[in-house]
Amino acid sequence: MEQNQHGGEIYDKKISWDFSVNTNPFGLPEGVKKTLIRHIDTFALYPDNRCGSLASAIADYERADRDYIICGNGASDLIFRLCYALKPGKAMVTAPAFSEYEKALREAGSQIEYCLLTERDSFQVTEQLLNQLNETIDLLFLCNPNNPVGNLIPPALLEKIMTQCLRYNIFLVMDECFIEFTDEPEAYSIKKYLNKNDRVFLLRAFTKLYAMAGLRLGYGICSDIQLINKMSAMGPAWNVSVPAQIAGIEALKEESYRLKTKELIRVEREYLYNSLKTLGIKVFKPTANYIFFKCWDTLYEFLLHREILIRQCGNYNQLSREFYRIAVKNHEENVILIREIAEFLDICKLNQN
Repeated sequence: MEQNQHGGEIYDKKISWDFSVNTNPFGLPEGVKKTLIRHIDTFALYPDNRCGSLASAIADYERADRDYIICGNGASDLIFRLCYALKPGKAMVTAPAFSEYEKALREAGSQIEYCLLTERDSFQVTEQLLNQLNETIDLLFLCNPNNPVGNLIPPALLEKIMTQCLRYNIFLVMDECFIEFTDEPEAYSIKKYLNKNDRVFLLRAFTKLYAMAGLRLGYGICSDIQLINKMSAMGPAWNVSVPAQIAGIEALKEESYRLKTKELIRVEREYLYNSLKTLGIKVFKPTANYIFFKCWDTLYEFLLHREILIRQCGNYNQLSREFYRIAVKNHEENVILIREIAEFLDICKLNQN
């Protein structure tokens, strides 16, 4: 069966449970829903092309300078704008990683070099990356926590990567779209370096944490204001819709929603991780709101017949169809998934005998 490039491809399938995308299981915050309904008449207006109020709200939330903020039509929009603006001659990405990095770099005419992450190292970024960073590299994409594996770069290693990038004048792009699902986001974030280094770009999004995938809203933070302005001029105008801007401003006020989300994810992440281990599946230690594991390559089709969609990762560089990523959802849904996987494994054992 032909696989899609990303998760969430539910429109040509009969799906009752979608574990292929890692959005918040609570769905769009109620406060955001009410605000969108209250302002529905403003949807007839053209959006603020500068995202003034939204950018100010993000700056307050992130404790960053307003001029360092750029908003986009999801994180992917900003990845492409950044690559078009910088046009790096040679860029490095880890593998496996989010495929949009490579796609954007290729469209910008960049040569791509890979730092290959291995199953032997649990697909963890190691000091091998430092050995590959040199004066020929113009830009480095990293994802923390990594997608699809879900592991974090240790702070000590991140410090060494920063030093190496400064030494060779390598522009560092850090995708932290899932970091707020982790237990200690501030300890692992690169945000503390932004004021001291204008060769760092921090990428975040409302997509996952606030379940706003359909509204499309991401943002970047960088102290190179000329680069921010150049990126803003790239691509079409009005790229962030009126409802997305309204929703973003309101979402940042949702402190209790964020706390409730972190607690649910922490508990259910452990449930899924331990359940998969108990079933004898090779599962990688998770830190965010998704679980990465290895199983028979026929699991995808089996679950699809049960109206469950998971992310088969065979189209990631370095991965085969035996690798999967599943979202952490509410307990009832997670129980259903584990039950179906257990049944699949029982059938596989019977067929082997």
